[in-house]
Amino acid sequence: MSQSSDLSSLQVVPVILSGGTGSRLWPVSRESFPKQFWPLISERSMIQETALRAGGPGFAPPLVVCNQEHRFLAAEQMRLAGIQGARVVLEPVGRNSAPAILAAALIVAETDPDAVLWMMAADAAIGDVAALHQALAAAVQAARAGRIVTFGMKPTAAETGYGYIERGAALEGIAGVHDVARFVEKPDAATAAALVAGGRHLWNSGMFVFTAATLIAEMGEHAPGVLEAVREAGAARTQDLDFIRLDPAAFAASENISIDYAVAARTSRAAVVPADIGWSDVGSWGALWELGAKDGRGNVAVGDVLLEGAQDCYVRSDGILTAVVGLQDAVV
Repeated sequence: MSQSSDLSSLQVVPVILSGGTGSRLWPVSRESFPKQFWPLISERSMIQETALRAGGPGFAPPLVVCNQEHRFLAAEQMRLAGIQGARVVLEPVGRNSAPAILAAALIVAETDPDAVLWMMAADAAIGDVAALHQALAAAVQAARAGRIVTFGMKPTAAETGYGYIERGAALEGIAGVHDVARFVEKPDAATAAALVAGGRHLWNSGMFVFTAATLIAEMGEHAPGVLEAVREAGAARTQDLDFIRLDPAAFAASENISIDYAVAARTSRAAVVPADIGWSDVGSWGALWELGAKDGRGNVAVGDVLLEGAQDCYVRSDGILTAVVGLQDAVV
């Protein structure tokens, strides 16, 4: 890469979306206490790990967008992680990722429309943060050139649970960034195998980088109704302690739509940074088993756990002693 991976001069604004419930990780993850607030891959919670990847020189304090029921959880998690100056934007009702990220972009644009936003989910795992920052430096350069940049993960299997991105031609003058040829919906098994074998397709990580002005302009072109509703919700917002409360009636009038459908799949400005950073969306117990440290029989044990004759199991106890005898390929 020709550009430096040093982020100290970039002043990126992290935007952390924390609206999911992680239903596939029930009963640990549930609506009142979803997976991003649990320490599933380290001693820190998922949202703390996410915020700390975007801390230090080069990063502004984060904006966390969450539903209002989780406001104290989100604020306390930031405080426990030692993150100063975080702002928490409250969604009065869930409307998917496009209205949520647009609300953050409109707030940032009030003081700096050219600010670069890095949008990420609160509940993904990334194994190689140095490689992530190198990919981010390339994405920021493309974002400042007016692109809406996503991160494409190098596939390690023919996954049917992820969307895919077909990599196009390399961008001129910006090393490590490509045009997006097309976005591919979550495929069936045969299609996924063909995409991976072809070598041109990457997993869609759901992370995006763009300037506030670029996103607002593209939403105005491709989803003007969403822009109108969210702009009104932001204009009528109120401040409650450290919380930014969007106007409920205006925000509820927005279409329920993801950033992928609203902008990414429609814009002519889409670009992708291919990256190999040990990414997982931690969307299932199987994903946690894959990420975990295994014993000689392939078991992952978290907490007060006793294993006897078990093979390839994921066993988690957040309280009492849990004993597993003779199980194989099981989650407890």
